[in-house]
Amino acid sequence: MEKPKLFVTFKSFWLTLFFLLSILVIHLSYIYKNYNEFKIKPLFYTDVEVIQAYEKWKTDNFYTIIKVYSSQLDIIFFSRTKIRVDELTPHLRLKIFPDSEMSFYSYLGTSYINSSVNEIYKEESFKSKVMALVEMQHQDVKIANFYNAIYFAQPLDKELRQEVALLGVSHLIALSGFHLAILWTLLFSTLRFFYRIFQERYFPYRFDLIDVGFLVLILLAWYVWFVDAPPSLLRSYMMMVMGWILLILGVELVSLSFLTIMVLILLVIFPKLLLSLGFWFSVTGVFYIFLLLHYFKDVNRYWLMIIISFGIFILMLPIVHMVFSLTSFLQLASPFLSLLFTPFYPLTIGLHIIGLGDIFDELLIKLFSLKSMHKEIFLSYWIGGVYLFLSILSFYFKKLFYLILLLSILYFIGLFIGLLL
Repeated sequence: MEKPKLFVTFKSFWLTLFFLLSILVIHLSYIYKNYNEFKIKPLFYTDVEVIQAYEKWKTDNFYTIIKVYSSQLDIIFFSRTKIRVDELTPHLRLKIFPDSEMSFYSYLGTSYINSSVNEIYKEESFKSKVMALVEMQHQDVKIANFYNAIYFAQPLDKELRQEVALLGVSHLIALSGFHLAILWTLLFSTLRFFYRIFQERYFPYRFDLIDVGFLVLILLAWYVWFVDAPPSLLRSYMMMVMGWILLILGVELVSLSFLTIMVLILLVIFPKLLLSLGFWFSVTGVFYIFLLLHYFKDVNRYWLMIIISFGIFILMLPIVHMVFSLTSFLQLASPFLSLLFTPFYPLTIGLHIIGLGDIFDELLIKLFSLKSMHKEIFLSYWIGGVYLFLSILSFYFKKLFYLILLLSILYFIGLFIGLLL
């Protein structure tokens, strides 16, 4: 028996679409008003969270580039300071000087704003204490940085960030829906085991997806708050909540209508996502997962995990190379590493809790030290755009799906042959 669709008629879908788009326009108008008020102010004092920081030298002039997020102003921007990276903390108070020439596009995206550091917060928070406990278990600073990135959404050092890009596993480092999905599976499976012991005796009429699922969402909400709710993780959490609600209602999830409405709801709440490259990459990734589930839904779940891991890697290659050109033979290991990361992530959390977090350090050091031939290889926007358009149509035409799969495989082969030429 098929699950009911989210929209019974085309008309209801388009009316919902129009309604959400109208709210989005209203919200953007409000942001535009704030933008006009912001750019004419001579200065602001605001608390910021440091997303990224790295040092640069220009002739004899040293400075540190910082990428920060101000929740008070709801903007992400770059700035620079003379303070060394190791002297900065995750939270700063800045005195910023808006530029009256700043465009609305820059305000919505990531702009550059002159600033001066007014205060560096040195106080010890619970999060910083937990991070220190993780760091104490590692002699190598790079490995400590890696674990603090995947657990607490801390920025990677520049060198490690380059090594991760060479391996093609940046998506495994930045906290996202992938990490939440792993934590959901772990928590739900564990709590459901104990829940069923009491359910069978005291409340057999209850539904574990509702009770246990709600408890897991509360725990994950605390985790998102604990790591200071980075925008990418917050968006992923909201997508998970919406998916859980529709799952309880018994509505079909693997559909373009669900994905479209989910994206629009997120844009209504966070309009600045319109210019977020990371957001659109995550949406594209979810789309290709849906596409693979649509055509391989009857496959054994273990085979399905393998199909999704390798399928996403191949299908996303043309999209990724429209923006990120770095190509290396090490990236061929990406789908294997994605599969291994699923048990690795919760296992290392447990090992850090009992003080054995350094077990994989030597292996990780060797992994990040791997070198490979690499080149910058771009795919033109119009070819990538046609490929994406055909991918959307392939959701409705099976033969077109096989064509897209063939094209992506041919591109995959040509891409890595191109490394040798």
